Amino acid sequence: MRPMVSIIVPIYNAEQYLRRCVDSILNQEYTDYELLLVNDGSTDASGDICEEYGDRDPRVIVIQKENTGVSDSRNRALDRARGKYLQFLDSDDWITPDATRLFVRAAEEYGCDMVISDFYRVVGERLSPKGDIEEEGVLTREEFAAHMMENPADFYYGVLWNKLYRRDIVEEHKLRMDTDISWCEDFMFNLEYIRYAKVFYALHAPIYYYVKRKGSLASQGINISKTVKMKLNVFEYYNNFYKHVLEEEDYEKNRLQVYRFFIDAAGDGTVPPSILPGSKKLGDERVFVNTEILQAEGPAGEDYRKRKLLEHYLEPVALKGDLKVMDVRLLLCLCEKHEWDSRRELADFAGITRTNLTSGLQRLTMKGFLKVEEVKEPKPSKKDKTTGKNKMKAAEMAETKRKGRGGRIAVTILPAADAVMKELEMAQRDYDAARFAGFTEEELIKYAELSEKIKENTKNILYFLN
Repeated sequence: MRPMVSIIVPIYNAEQYLRRCVDSILNQEYTDYELLLVNDGSTDASGDICEEYGDRDPRVIVIQKENTGVSDSRNRALDRARGKYLQFLDSDDWITPDATRLFVRAAEEYGCDMVISDFYRVVGERLSPKGDIEEEGVLTREEFAAHMMENPADFYYGVLWNKLYRRDIVEEHKLRMDTDISWCEDFMFNLEYIRYAKVFYALHAPIYYYVKRKGSLASQGINISKTVKMKLNVFEYYNNFYKHVLEEEDYEKNRLQVYRFFIDAAGDGTVPPSILPGSKKLGDERVFVNTEILQAEGPAGEDYRKRKLLEHYLEPVALKGDLKVMDVRLLLCLCEKHEWDSRRELADFAGITRTNLTSGLQRLTMKGFLKVEEVKEPKPSKKDKTTGKNKMKAAEMAETKRKGRGGRIAVTILPAADAVMKELEMAQRDYDAARFAGFTEEELIKYAELSEKIKENTKNILYFLN
């Protein structure tokens, strides 16, 4: 049976990092793929490591070849690939556990020919996220090309490894890597592919870890004259690409912008080695999970597992919306109820402190996702001030104030949050699918019945605690 994705990794003398790369692929949540490891005549133990993985997992296909370069290695893999989609990695990089799942979901849901994602730039023990397209929804070829024109030599557009491709487009138009060039060969492939692709989607979640170790043309020992000639050829191809994609009038209007590529490309098109402001320590960028606590027994351990699993699926929603996971959890809680007796009640339901609730509501309000209103209690008339009923109400209000519960609040989820709410629905489906993986229909029905009993038993006890 044909796999959904063919994942291609060219390898040359990568024994130090290869296991991290391959393990990140084999530990993907999405499992319908084949992995093609192409050993390009390595002189270290890389070839043996590849064979080890090939013997261990039937999804791994090992291609051993003489040293002919990374472009030829990728071409050999393309000749063998069978998947509907193509995904690429470099052997010293790695991907997040949800990378392939998020790629495929976007491609299938939006009927994409290319999905392009944000990524992490890793320098030593620090990293920072990198993206470019902020626009939501699908893009046409012309719209995607316009974004690319703004940052023509950016790695975001130039490389293969932050993108998902349709293999039928690659095969129909006989697209392959140019083995005669050793600079911007990825970008040349992308330009050719984009000419035939129609639907694009930008995935606003960093799912790839790019390690800044690659060398420039100068470090490859290529002489200056060959370097200049190579760059001129690439620029000519880039220029012709826009002549093909744009109408003649639009091309003339944007020609100076197109020519920016030649200036930007003077720096070898490399990712700057410095880490941007807002960088984090490697390991702090995603939801932290303590593997020892995962084994804990009892209600606290079960609560930890469920919370961390939910946060794992909420995290891409948070990354895409430039939110904290806590904010997305708060949105999820607000779907259950839109009017609350107090901020304390909402904070208690969301399982966060009142300080975090306040900051979360502020962030969501500033994004235009929420409208938060204080619901004022009607003031008693002067005539009724001395009545017994009014005294009771005053006592109740005093008790409420004593408990620190504050006034009632109404929260409205605004249309600007629609895209995030849709993502939340998918995250909840993923969460349930993960929890109930392997369940039969009968088991699911039985679980639902037992869960309802547990819920009623719990409610019966808790009703009398307040």
